[in-house]
Formats: sequence, structure tokens, C-alpha cells
Amino acid sequence: MLFENFYHGKRVLVTGHTGFKGAWLAKWLEMLGAQVIGIGLEPEYEHSLHSIAFSSNLHHHYVIDIRDADALRKCVQKHKPEIVFHLAAQALVRRSYRDPLLTIETNVTGTANLLHAVNESDHSNESPCTVIIATSDKCYENRETHDAYREDDRVGGHDIYSMSKGCAELVASAWRRSFFPENTSSKRCVNIATVRAGNVIGGGDWSEDRIVVDCVRSLATNKPISVRNPQSIRPWQHVLEPLSGYLQLGYTLSDGSHPASRCSPTWNFGPNQSSARPVHELCERLIHHWGSGQWESSSNQFNPHEAKYLKLAIEKARHYLNWNPVWDFESSIKQTVDWYKLAYKTSFDSNSLNAMTETQIQQYIADSTELSLS
Repeated sequence: MLFENFYHGKRVLVTGHTGFKGAWLAKWLEMLGAQVIGIGLEPEYEHSLHSIAFSSNLHHHYVIDIRDADALRKCVQKHKPEIVFHLAAQALVRRSYRDPLLTIETNVTGTANLLHAVNESDHSNESPCTVIIATSDKCYENRETHDAYREDDRVGGHDIYSMSKGCAELVASAWRRSFFPENTSSKRCVNIATVRAGNVIGGGDWSEDRIVVDCVRSLATNKPISVRNPQSIRPWQHVLEPLSGYLQLGYTLSDGSHPASRCSPTWNFGPNQSSARPVHELCERLIHHWGSGQWESSSNQFNPHEAKYLKLAIEKARHYLNWNPVWDFESSIKQTVDWYKLAYKTSFDSNSLNAMTETQIQQYIADSTELSLS
């Protein structure tokens, strides 16, 4: 069984549970029998996956801005989670140009607020906590080469968003070494790891300036897809791919004797290298699975800087966690299109889309199990 039934009954805090990745993760944890504690803002977009997937309430749902250190601390102290998945963030590159201070306050100070709250919640060796902090593949100092970035490559960031994610990595590292150093006589009472994923796609994302969302909205209204950077290469992966890695890491690190707990605490969860494709190819395959449509280039010299090449090396996760990508480029696109086509076909019916979300998670688990047995 995937994760060996580890999460059943566990108190699991998910920050950013009202966002795209957070809602998928919270739904999966709910299906695994976890006691999910969600901290997030009110959903920003109509037809949010959170609203669809949790028409029935979570175990605990809190509307808290992670910049509010006091409210965050009180929530963490109240529930004393055994596992924390920190996904709350300002996650859009172009928005970071418009609102750089909000981006830094959310992604950097917000991460520090969470770790301080965990530090204040009196975890012990008898009551430990594992914290998984999602940063970004864009946290690397991008050299614009075709080489895949490894966990020990330098972090940096050309734009505000990327810089903020590099800083979140430094915050996590400093907190880990300052407040939760390894004790030679026992394991850490709080184990902190950071995770870096590729460009995730999947149903239920309605964010601005996201290529799949732009494609779907254009296809649904029979308009050409406007593509800013058609030649830029990204490591495309379905959202369930990195989430399975996060869940596997949380399960593994909770066993202090596992070799992974003694590794460097940074982890890449990207797709196979064959899924690193240019943006125009993503658009063409989306059009193919949708059944109609076209795209056109809108690139110009005045667009804000965005990386041209970005790939992740995943050998570490393969070796220490026995984690491997399950859905390839084509399968990821098909699953994504199937979700959005059902959304428009049913006029965004919550019951239908919740069932589709659960079905795709179940299919991913089945495909993962089959892959591990083959």
C-alpha cells in the first residue's frame, strides 16, 4: 500500500490548502484517513478546487494569512500537528513584479512565521514533528543551460518570486540548524525538509498567468491561445507527481532511522527528462486532447524576464525514497484536459468534479502500484 497507511489518523497541517496544489494534497490526505488541519486564505478564484473538493468540511479549516504570526502560532499550538506541509505562498512570477513586498512577506517571512510557530509548540522526541516546505524549481540560480539542477546547486533568483523562494530555502536551513540541531543521543524532535517541484499542471487551477489555465479558457471560448514564451523549456508534471513525493518524504522522514533522514534536507521532485518540453509543445498537445483550437505567439521584448531553460535532477529521490514519476508528459496532459472538459461539460458541477478528483487520485495510486511491481 502506498505510504503503508502511515497517514491514517495522523494530525496533518496543510498551509495553503485553499490553493491549487494545497487542495489536491488536502483531498489526498483526507482519502488517506488523515486528520487534516487547513490554514489558508479564502479561495481567490471562482470554481476553486478547494470549494469543489471540500463541499463537506475538513476536520479543521482556518482562514489565516501566514503573515499573521500570532494567529498562526495559536493554531499550531492548539493542534500540535505531527506532519506539516507548508504550501502557502504567493506563487506567481508576474504578480511578484507588481507586488514584490507582498511576495517577500508571504514567501520569506511567512515561512519564518510557520517555523517559529512549530518551534513554540513544544514538540519533543516523544512527540516529534516533520515539516515539509514547498519552495520551487525556480529557487536555483538559473544559468540558462540544458543541465538539470541538483539539490546541492546554488540557490538564487533573477526575479522577485524566484529570489523569495531561494530565501525561503535559507530560512528553512537556518531554522533547522539553529533550533533543531541533530542530537547525537536521539533524533530531532522537529525534522525540516524543503521540496522543489517542476511546473505542475492538473485540473482545478484557475490562477492568472498560468499557461494551462490560459489555454483552457481560450479553448473553451474558441479563441486562439496567446503564448508569451513558446520556446521556453519546462519540466512539466501532473500535480499528483510532486505531491506523492511530498507524502513519501513525510512518511520516510518520520522514521528517524531511515537513511533519508540523514541526507541533505533538500529534495527535487521533477518529471523524467523526456517531459521537459517547450511551451509550444504543451499547447499543441492540450489542443490535441481538447479536440480543437490553435495557438499564436505573443512574445515581445517588454515581457518581464522568465527563464528559458529549467530542468530538475531527481536521482536523489529515486535512490533514497524509491520515488519515481508515474505519469508521463502525454498522460499528464490527458488527465488535465479530462478534468477541465468535465468542468465545462457539467457547468462546474461540484459533485462531478469532486468524483473526478478522487478518481484521478485513485488512478494515480493504481498506476504507481503497478509501476512498482513491474
